[in-house]
Amino acid sequence: METLQSANDVLFVLLGAIMVLAMHAGFAFLEVGTVRRKNQVNALVKIMVDFSVSTIAYFFIGYGIAYGVGFLQGAEVLAAKNGYELVKFFFLLTFAAAIPAIISGGIAERAKFNPQIAATFALVGVVYPFFEGIAWNGHFGIQDWLNASFGAKFHDFAGSVVVHAMGGWIAFGAVILLGARNGRYGKDGRLHAFPPSNIPFLALGAWILTVGWFGFNVMSAQTLQAVTGLVAMNSLMALAGGTLAALLCGKNDPGFVHNGPLAGLVAVCAGSDVMHPLGALATGAVAGGLFVWAFTLTQNRWKIDDVLGVWPLHGLCGAWGGIAAGIFGAKALGGMGGVSFMSQVLGTLGGVGIALIAGFTVYGLLKAIFGIRLDAEDEFNGADLSIHKITATPESEE
Repeated sequence: METLQSANDVLFVLLGAIMVLAMHAGFAFLEVGTVRRKNQVNALVKIMVDFSVSTIAYFFIGYGIAYGVGFLQGAEVLAAKNGYELVKFFFLLTFAAAIPAIISGGIAERAKFNPQIAATFALVGVVYPFFEGIAWNGHFGIQDWLNASFGAKFHDFAGSVVVHAMGGWIAFGAVILLGARNGRYGKDGRLHAFPPSNIPFLALGAWILTVGWFGFNVMSAQTLQAVTGLVAMNSLMALAGGTLAALLCGKNDPGFVHNGPLAGLVAVCAGSDVMHPLGALATGAVAGGLFVWAFTLTQNRWKIDDVLGVWPLHGLCGAWGGIAAGIFGAKALGGMGGVSFMSQVLGTLGGVGIALIAGFTVYGLLKAIFGIRLDAEDEFNGADLSIHKITATPESEE
């Protein structure tokens, strides 16, 4: 019976890992559909290589930092319980690899390829698992302190803060250090539109991410016995709320509409296992409106050229999700309880703080040592030519 149970869990988590792996195709097509045509090849290559580098960094360093587990034993040891620890690694790797995939969208069209690969290794190998270990494995006694002080630990079921806010706030530092794309803002500060190159690709990316998110959230239970339909329903309600809010606030703009469900799903990750579906709907709706407002603010007023809006989408909506779990997860608002508003606020602020420091530190060091931005000619011709020229002739900007 124990063997059967472990085999069921292996299959369950493996299916989740495959669904989240497929989400990386969503990240790729979302970026490909948004950037200009001359940069599409580079976006595809970057996502694929980032995932492979993430695998190596997390296998040899990151997973051990977060969970104290290594894979240098014999295959017979690794295959214990039908290899459950191996598929758990695969599942959590797909989460870790989302960090560079998120950042990729923010720094698109003007970042050097090789320094970004170095950043990926450092972030997935050290920075992300450092906070992952605090939130999901109780490192440094912080969760115990929150529980003793406020009656509950910091709750982040599927990574609103651990994954999304972390990626979004790291990206914020990278985008600031890179500066805007050439021609994005005129000398008078006026915004010059760089419209999405391919709305169908953008929509395809959003749909792939949306479907895969049900693996991201539901399979975060990590065992078949712990799975609950509440997570699936809350994910559904949040994506609907995010979509409709983005439609209204974004005045029918297709870019906003297709990012709306993603905003809702980012926000509901943390509390998807404790909220009432109406709370999930409200969480998603706030996130959809927040994304439109913050994206417009950063691009138009702050002159921050975050190409895909990853700081508003993942950074802000992820932080909102961490706090929302402490609001709508409470029994007073129909939730399951077992959450503390103060623990959620402090846990969220802790994740944001670590991500901000890491973003400015990692990309600041790379900028000082190697440089992280393409020169003007390479940027004009189409991102990093060391990749682009072997697959396509650079196109003139359309």
